[in-house]
Amino acid sequence: MMNFTPFAPHQAADVIHLFFQVFSDSEGEAEGQLISNLVKDLIGTTNAAELAGFVALDGDEHVGAIFFTPLTFQRPIQAFLLSPVAVKTSYQGQGVGQQLIKFGIEQLQQQGAELLITYGDPNFYGKTGFQPLAETIIQAPLLLSYPHGWLGQSLVSDTMPTIAGKPSCVPALNNPIYW
Repeated sequence: MMNFTPFAPHQAADVIHLFFQVFSDSEGEAEGQLISNLVKDLIGTTNAAELAGFVALDGDEHVGAIFFTPLTFQRPIQAFLLSPVAVKTSYQGQGVGQQLIKFGIEQLQQQGAELLITYGDPNFYGKTGFQPLAETIIQAPLLLSYPHGWLGQSLVSDTMPTIAGKPSCVPALNNPIYW
């Protein structure tokens, strides 16, 4: 039975390995190393109060993981960046990723989150409420190599707010290689 829970620090090694395996399977070992290093940095350098992680467990096996971190704008708004997410290769195509994202969104809503942004496949993230986001509405923290992958959703309104100024992300994500 699939169980969704908040990430706990004692799960770090299993979650880092999950990201390495998933991205190695889909995009090669170099990408697996890159993304697992990102996850290791997120866990190790992000203030615990700012790192919202969630895992999918099948029994005691980690089969999915997701992280949300603050996206900080000049004006006060509770905004989070969803990145990265992984679902064990043998569990893909079964809705685990969508369920995990929805679980994470519900948890963040209960904590007062107003806005979610992600950077990825519009077809995948569109299934969980993310819509294409023009940088004239909300800019990315760094230059996007894949502009149509900039996506967002408001948790408090039917429309996305326009927010002036370039936001900042947590240090682990503040690297052009991820954008």
